[in-house]
Amino acid sequence: MRTVLLEAEDDFEGWRAAARALAAAGVPAAEVDWQVAGAAPGLFGGEASPLPAAPPFPVPRAFVELAERAILHRDPERFALLHAMLLRLRDDPRAIDDHADPLLHRLEAMAKAVRRDIHKLHAFLRFREIETPERPRAIAWFEPDHHVLRAAAPFFLRRFPNMAWSILTPDLSLHWDGAVLREGPGATKADAPSGDPVEEVWKTYYGAIFNPARVKIGAMLKEMPRKYWRNMPETALVGELVRSAQARETRMVAAAAKVTGDNAEKAWASIRAEAMHCTRCDLYRCATQTVFGEGPLDAAILFVGEQPGDQEDLAGKPFVGPSGQLFDRALEEAGVDRKRTYVTNAVKHFKFVQRGKRRIHDKPNGGEIAACRWWIQQELALIRPPVTVALGATAARSLFGKAVTISALRGRGHALPQGGEAWVTVHPSFLLRVRDDREAEYAKFVEDLARIGERAKALAR
Repeated sequence: MRTVLLEAEDDFEGWRAAARALAAAGVPAAEVDWQVAGAAPGLFGGEASPLPAAPPFPVPRAFVELAERAILHRDPERFALLHAMLLRLRDDPRAIDDHADPLLHRLEAMAKAVRRDIHKLHAFLRFREIETPERPRAIAWFEPDHHVLRAAAPFFLRRFPNMAWSILTPDLSLHWDGAVLREGPGATKADAPSGDPVEEVWKTYYGAIFNPARVKIGAMLKEMPRKYWRNMPETALVGELVRSAQARETRMVAAAAKVTGDNAEKAWASIRAEAMHCTRCDLYRCATQTVFGEGPLDAAILFVGEQPGDQEDLAGKPFVGPSGQLFDRALEEAGVDRKRTYVTNAVKHFKFVQRGKRRIHDKPNGGEIAACRWWIQQELALIRPPVTVALGATAARSLFGKAVTISALRGRGHALPQGGEAWVTVHPSFLLRVRDDREAEYAKFVEDLARIGERAKALAR
C-alpha cells in the first residue's frame, strides 16, 4: 500500500502530480492511501511513499476541469475515485464522454454539488463591519458544505478589492487587507460580529422591494435553504413578509381596480407598449412581433387562447386566422357578441418550427407559459372581467398556474384569486384538427360558449 500525503483538503495540484505519476506507472487505485496533512492518520500511517517514475500521458481537458471541482467535495473517497477515473482515461480517453458510467456520474454529481456550494457562498455571504486600529474591516461567517473557500476567494477579491475583509469558516479563514490575501485557521460563529448599522438600511430597502405577487415559497427554499438564513439580515423579515403577502397583494389588486375610463385606456396602452419589447423568454427572437390582447376594457368576458398563429404573428392581432374565424362563427351561434369581449393569448409570441417555407405551430412549454403570465395578470387586473375563459390546456395552465386537464374543469366556473370566475373549454384549433365527431364537438363548444355568455350576464348584473 502506497501513502500519498496532500497539503490540504483542496490540494488539487498535489493530487494531480501524484495521481498522474501513479496512473502512468499503472498503480491501482485500491493500492493508494490518500491522506491530508493535519488530519487524523489513516490506517496505514501518515508517512508519504516515494512516487514512481513513469512517462507522462495526455489527459482530456474535460477531466482536469471535472477534477478541479470534484476534489473540493467533502467525500473522503474523492481522491481514490478520481485516481480510478484517471486510470480509465489512460487506456481510453473517450471514457470521459460516457456519462452513463457510474464512476463518471458520481464524480460529475460531486462537481455539481461543489459548484452549487460556491454559488451559495457568493450569493448568501453577508459582511458585518467592525472598527480596527488600522481601518474598518468587514467580517463574514459562512458554513460551506464542501472545501470551497479558496476556490470562491477570487470572486470577493474582484468585487471588494479596496475593502479590508475576512471570511471565517469552520475549516479555514481568509483575510484581505487590500494588497495581500492571508490564510488563517478555522473559526467559530462567535468570532464574527452579529450586525452593524448598515444592516438596518438594507432591511428597510429589502422590505420595500419585496413583491408579494411573486412569492414562491417552495422555489425560495430550494434556492436558499434555511441553513443560510441565520447569517443573512434580510431573512429575519421573510416570515412576516410572507405572512402578509396575501393582504398586500389584495391591496395591490384593489388599487388596480380603481383604474377606469381614460386612465384605464392609458394604463392598457402603457402595458401593451411595454409588451412590444418583451424578452422574458426566447420566443421573441424568431417571432415577427408581440401579439397583445384587444377588446373593450369593460368586457364581461375575457378569452385566453394559447398563442398567436402564423397569420396572427404577421397581422399583430389575436384570433384572425382559421381558428379565429371558427371562433367568431361559434360565438355568433352562441349569442355572444365578439365585439363586447376581450381576446388575448397565454403566450404573446408565435412559437413555430420552420418546414420549408411554412411555419408550423409548436406548443409552448411550461417555462414560456410562466414567463408570459406577467402579461395575463396585468390584463386581468386592469379589465377585471366577471368571466375569464381558458381556450385549451395551455390557457388553463396560464390561469391556474399549473397543468390541468380540460375534461376535469370543463362545464363549470372556478373562482379566481383576483375575483371573478374562470371557465375552461377547448381551443378552436382543436375543432379544426379533430376527425371523428367533428360536428358533435363543435356543437359542444357552442354550448359551452352559450352557457358562459349567460353566466357573464348574470354576474354583470
